[in-house]
Amino acid sequence: MKVVVLGAGLMGKQAAKDLIASDKVEKVYLADVAIEQAIAFKKGIQSDKLDVLQLNANDDKELASVLSKADVAVNALFYTFNEKVAKVAIECGVHVVDLGGHIGGATKAVLALHEKAVEKGVTIIPDLGVAPGMINILAGYGAAKLDKVDEIKLFVGGIPVHPEPPLEYNHVFSLDGVFDHYTDPSYIIRDGQLLKVPSLSEAEPIDFEGFNELEAFYTSGGTSTLLETFREIRTLEYKTVRYKGHADKFRLLVDLGFTDRQKTVTVDGHRIKLRDVLREVLTPITELGDKEDAVVMRVIVAGTCMEEELAYIYDMVTTKDMATGVTAMARATAFTVSAVAQMIGNNIINKKGVYPPELIVPGEKYIEEMAQRGVVITEKVHYSTYQS
Repeated sequence: MKVVVLGAGLMGKQAAKDLIASDKVEKVYLADVAIEQAIAFKKGIQSDKLDVLQLNANDDKELASVLSKADVAVNALFYTFNEKVAKVAIECGVHVVDLGGHIGGATKAVLALHEKAVEKGVTIIPDLGVAPGMINILAGYGAAKLDKVDEIKLFVGGIPVHPEPPLEYNHVFSLDGVFDHYTDPSYIIRDGQLLKVPSLSEAEPIDFEGFNELEAFYTSGGTSTLLETFREIRTLEYKTVRYKGHADKFRLLVDLGFTDRQKTVTVDGHRIKLRDVLREVLTPITELGDKEDAVVMRVIVAGTCMEEELAYIYDMVTTKDMATGVTAMARATAFTVSAVAQMIGNNIINKKGVYPPELIVPGEKYIEEMAQRGVVITEKVHYSTYQS
């Protein structure tokens, strides 16, 4: 199998490294407009499997030329490229996985290409990060074991192992993305009804071994396609995990307008966006740097099987690889997208068309693949309705 990785950022490079390590991957192409970082990565890897390609993803012909070299493409570009990459890949007859992008309907646009993908014999799976991504796969896996699904509860957090004031948080992706998740409304299903609730609301305590005083609260974007896939169930909700008190602190900043994209103030005759100020203030304070991060995750799928009430609970705690410096979030995300890309290339996943992860990725195989990469997901079964 030959795989092209679009984007030589952190996730792209980590996915490429994982692909290179596979005996079943014959060739890996790492393509980016900023080719220097890809070349530097190649020098560090020193593998004959890896080739570096220049790519301007805005140019359809150049994109088609790069995609045509491979059987499967891992799209680690900014989410605004997801629809374009999927369209060009379909024309080239190349399978694609991407890291998702709920903002602006990016994933919805990719899913709309289903019939074209079927016609071309192509498999496309968007939203293969952690949330969405890992949680979708596990929700689908648990749901498939039940005759009737009543409740899905999802908890995910990227948190520091050693929290520091004032926010007890270190960012592992764009702070603007964090602001959006905290500001945009969260959508949930409660009592069978699709509802819009404020992000940062309804904080509740949650326990993960090795971490003290954590809380979980609503944020936007994590559910993605799950709200449509499981539209008929009684309860579906997604909450972000942070250290206790984080939601209250950030809610004050949101209420004051600091995360508003449009709100401005005038200082000494200069018009300044409050969001820009907040980003610049928080960037050095929340920089991860050499610190150790962790990703904690819990997926609860409850319902009935053979008329018995039960719940499947999937837990994961993974931390930064301090030897290599690869963050926990990069490991969980890049290993997910790489593992699924290889499942397509190895014909483990062979349905043609565009599918969300929960409807196509085999959960048991996924858990096995992640364990081989040091990301251990455990499954427990409660033989009564589970109360979180």
